[in-house]
Amino acid sequence: MKIIYSIYLIFFTLWSGLFLTQGSPDTTMKAGNYTVFNREVDYNNGVAHLNALERDGILWLNNSNFKNGTIEFDVKGKDLQGQSFVGLAFHGQDNETFDGIYFRPFNFKNQERKSHSVQYISMPDNDWSTLRNAFPGKYENEMNPVPEDANDWFHVKVVINSPKVEVFVNDAKSPSLTVDKINPNQSGKVGLWVGHLSEGWFKNLKLLPE
Repeated sequence: MKIIYSIYLIFFTLWSGLFLTQGSPDTTMKAGNYTVFNREVDYNNGVAHLNALERDGILWLNNSNFKNGTIEFDVKGKDLQGQSFVGLAFHGQDNETFDGIYFRPFNFKNQERKSHSVQYISMPDNDWSTLRNAFPGKYENEMNPVPEDANDWFHVKVVINSPKVEVFVNDAKSPSLTVDKINPNQSGKVGLWVGHLSEGWFKNLKLLPE
């Protein structure tokens, strides 16, 4: 009986380790769990900070291969015109090929630009300008609800049921943005994204696969 129990414990330990590696990557904000592209990252008390540089930057979650389900996180940018783009990369194949959802905090309460607050992109061929010119208003929208302070944290929930993608903010029941993804990739890496000349703060990343 003891031998059978020991064999069971060994099998369970091995199976648990395999599951954690393949199905549930460790999302704790610390070195070793993430790989950064085109940024410097600082981890402090559960928060990852990406500095501002030219071109996009991504903090990829190691061992992530996400298909459908829910991705949640808290994010903070700045109310700084044209210099605060913060969000999520998903179904990533490499540093250039991925789908993305990002926010422009400086537009949250601007009456003329509020419809450009949350944006979908499909890189590398469909950045924001390409989509806005070809499909005005289809891949971006205003925030619902509007965060009280554009310089403060807000919560994001992205629900992916490919090709459909829904973006919810601060536990709203209705999405701020609903789109059908353009990129044909059905799965890939998950990363925390910042745009050109942008810094961002991220915490509480959670992946809930379908």
